[in-house]
Amino acid sequence: MALKATVFKVQLNIADMDRGYYADHSLTLAQHPSETDTRMMVRLLAFALNASDTLAFTKGLSSEADEPELWDQSLSGEVNLWVEFGQPDEKWLRKACGRAKKVQLYCYGGRSTAVWWQQQAPNLQRYQNLAISEFAESEVQQLAAMVNRSMELQCTITEGQVWLSNQQHNVHLTPLCLKQ
Repeated sequence: MALKATVFKVQLNIADMDRGYYADHSLTLAQHPSETDTRMMVRLLAFALNASDTLAFTKGLSSEADEPELWDQSLSGEVNLWVEFGQPDEKWLRKACGRAKKVQLYCYGGRSTAVWWQQQAPNLQRYQNLAISEFAESEVQQLAAMVNRSMELQCTITEGQVWLSNQQHNVHLTPLCLKQ
């Protein structure tokens, strides 16, 4: 019997002073059985960093092979933003860049990210619509402590700095831009 996804309800208040975006979002996140709490929180953080009225989670790790886990689609089905996580191969990023106006990759994983970037950077420079940011492993590990089946989170973004907090925790993150 296959394991089922764990469902999380999130009330997310976003104050993004860099983009002038202020909104409350009621989200339902499905955590695949193979997904860690840290990775799920990175997905939530990516939502906050790119939030809009049309940004949506797809079916996630169990989704179709040609969909990201997070995207922003126009009403006509055009992909405005394709969001990826981790350290995908160049072939997958090429496919994403061909289908979307903009692709945003969020890397995390400590030393393995540096090794991946060193190997992939020459190949990825040619994609003009690809942006890559890295979160420090020590920062994203702190996010796992915030995981609860029902979460109320506040996210403040200013001058490239991110603060994600709840009643018990306050995590400060500084995304590092690897490719603009």
